This record gives sequence, structure tokens and C-alpha cells, in this order.
Amino acid sequence: MGGQPDAQGSVARIMSAPEGHVNVVTWALQNVQRIEAVLVTSGAVLLRGFSIPDADQFFKLMEAVGGPPQDYRFGSTPRNRTRAGVYTASEYPADQTIFLHNEMSYTTQWPSKLWFLCVRPADEGGETPLADSRRILSRLPPDLVERFQISGVRYVRVFSPGLDVPWSQAFETSSRKEIEQFCVTHGIAFEWRGREGLVTTQVCQAVVRHPRTNETVWFNQAHLFHPASLPEDVRDVMEKSLGTENLPRQVTYGDGTPIADQVIDEIRRAYDAETTSFPWMANDLLVIDNLLVAHGRRPYKGQRKVLVGMTD
Repeated sequence: MGGQPDAQGSVARIMSAPEGHVNVVTWALQNVQRIEAVLVTSGAVLLRGFSIPDADQFFKLMEAVGGPPQDYRFGSTPRNRTRAGVYTASEYPADQTIFLHNEMSYTTQWPSKLWFLCVRPADEGGETPLADSRRILSRLPPDLVERFQISGVRYVRVFSPGLDVPWSQAFETSSRKEIEQFCVTHGIAFEWRGREGLVTTQVCQAVVRHPRTNETVWFNQAHLFHPASLPEDVRDVMEKSLGTENLPRQVTYGDGTPIADQVIDEIRRAYDAETTSFPWMANDLLVIDNLLVAHGRRPYKGQRKVLVGMTD
């Protein structure tokens, strides 16, 4: 275990498979305490050199070490479900960057651990960059952090045909009753617009305290839901054609006050300054503490297949 050269300074620490054939589930169960010790310090561990042949074995590993894998209800990115509890990584076009974020930090309930299995690395690029959420917080001006911490973050999602993720995919159901019950249970305000439209609103945390380390971390997706995250030409077209109130994703401070573009720029600079990466290898298994480490995806060429699971 340690910072090997191929980790390129990533926050992820590498734990290599022992020589000879070894059952990864058995090994992981025997080394749970070692894995957890790395996660609470580095926030991410890369298990390298093991054989994980399929999604079923991946599921068994997550279940044995992290508990029952969760579904991706109220998800914000397009994914394909391989089997219950196992999804493909976000299916955005290969030439696009997925900016760093903590999974489902735009909600009040989130997975504590993320699991990434690299079935096939890209021919070029396609890394999963990482950044320490504690260090991101430390880079932000205290007055900015205090403003967010006091008010929280208000997220608005406008589900419209042909724009972003359809509500049936986001909620993994086409039943309006199930969606309404989910929203009520999770404190999400909702409004149906005709037969195909839906608007959800929820005020969530901006900063949280880690339950095990007691450290404070930056934990929200204001920088992703804000229109300042869009390319300038795309933002201009969308705002002119839809109006700012109908953009698929919107964000304000918790009290409804707009967040200035300059604030979002400063937040994104903090992420950029802390971003590290490593090159994927086939069968790599990356485990992330979702509170301590943010993740993203770099553009790539060729085929790439990464499976994802979430546990609590």
C-alpha cells in the first residue's frame, strides 16, 4: 500500500492484490479494517490487481464490505442499470468533462461510499479525477463559506421533454404516485406541469461534518446546478429560448437569493486547485468516502466501461 508512481499524486492510496489467485470478496472481508483506515485518512482507496469478472461479483463485494448497494433514485445524470445496485458511470458524451462533485450532495440523503469498477479503460483519457473535500473547504474564503453554511443551497430541477434526464429515469419509475411519495418522504417540494413536466425544489446543506472523523467538508453541488457552469454560448441560447426560470437545473442560496457568477467561479477554482488523478487499469476497483472526496470524469477516446455502485 502506498503512493506508487502510477497514482500520479492522487488522493487515492493503492492496495495491491497478493500474489497468486485470491477471491476478492474473501480478501476484502479480511482487510475491512485496513480499507476503512485508509478511507478515513485519504478518503479513497484503489484496489489493484484483483479479478472481478462481472457485475454480480462486483455486487457481492460491495454487499459484503459496504452493505446492500443502493439505487440511484432522484439521480441527476444518465446511467444504465446493469443489475440491481450496479450502474454504468454517467453516460455523458465522451468529449465532455464531468466536473468534480460529491455524489447526490444536492439532496439531504446520500451514499457514504462510492465504488467504481473499471471493466475497460479508455484508449485515451477517461480518468476519474479526485479532490479532497476538506481541502476544498479550506481554500474558500470564510465569508463565502459562512454565507452558504447559514442559508444552505436551494436546488430547482425542471423536468421537461427532451431536456436533461427525464423524470421517469431520475426517479426510476413512471408512477406519479411513487414519485410523489418519494418527494414527500424526502422533503422535496414538487409541482406537475401538464402530462410530461415536473418541477422539484429542495433546500439542502452546503457544509457537513463527517460522522467518523468529525471534520467539516464542502458538500453541495451549487457549482454544477448554476448556469455559470455551462459554456457561455450554451448558457446564452438556453436562457434566451427557455428563460432562466425554466432551465433544467437552477440553484440559489437557501433563502432564494441569487448566487453571483463570481462566487461559482471561485468555488470551481478551489476544486481545480485540489484535483488529482490516476490512469485506470482493467479490473481496478476504486472505493471513495463520498463525504471526504469529490470525483468527476475527464474526456476520453475509444471505448470505456466503468461500473458504479453506492453503499451506506
